[in-house]
Amino acid sequence: MLKSFISFVLLLALNPMFANAGTNTKPLKVGMELQYPPFEMSTKDGTPSGISVDLAKALGKYLGRKVIIQNIAWDGLIPSLKTKKIDIIISSMTITDKRKKVIDFSIPYAQSDLAILTNPTSGVKSVKDLNQKGKVVAVKKGTTGNIYAIEHLKKAKLLILDKESSAVLEVIQKRADAFIYDQLTIYRDWKNHKNTTVALLKPITKKPGYWGIALRQNEPELKAKINAFIKKAKSDGTFDRLAYKYLKDIKKTFIKLNIPFFF
Repeated sequence: MLKSFISFVLLLALNPMFANAGTNTKPLKVGMELQYPPFEMSTKDGTPSGISVDLAKALGKYLGRKVIIQNIAWDGLIPSLKTKKIDIIISSMTITDKRKKVIDFSIPYAQSDLAILTNPTSGVKSVKDLNQKGKVVAVKKGTTGNIYAIEHLKKAKLLILDKESSAVLEVIQKRADAFIYDQLTIYRDWKNHKNTTVALLKPITKKPGYWGIALRQNEPELKAKINAFIKKAKSDGTFDRLAYKYLKDIKKTFIKLNIPFFF
């Protein structure tokens, strides 16, 4: 009996299917900044919620791994990934050449462009109005809005802030002529401050930004599985269900303005 049991254990150890089982059942640690509703947010009791949370859980189910959401400040996400405190990032992160120098990305799962939040007295009608001496543009540190402003608004003064709410306040109080961020954020901030802000939702760049799931470089097996999951989620209606659950109102607005939707 003992001999048979030992033989069975050795068989499991030598079988590649079972040899990888321990690795496959390790929790999947997903980093995101829970400050970007409805994609990344938390309930009143602190429970992570939103599109990215649901997406992470669906990915975990696909991989057969328990998901642990780690709430990390935006500028700490990439360092946490590189030092292996987390396994992947799902945080509405745009795929850029600069980021690809230090981390890797999945295929895109959503697209979004930059838009402008301004105030009624700024005189700003398009991004061209911002690249002028005397104009003040608020951006959130480390975002694609920050990168865009540095590269294209060289004549304007930049206010580089740590929090989105601080940038919005600068616009409301007219200390900044505009805040540049993604379309969803701009739409939401305008909706919360309709009397003191104006949302210019038309894309300010020629090409949209694409969001991807970030992972460490040189992890081809994990990347292949994540890409396969994204393709499946696009074909089986997963993204459509997420859009219906969280983005019904803004989808109608995007359609009305003839702006490409996220999914």
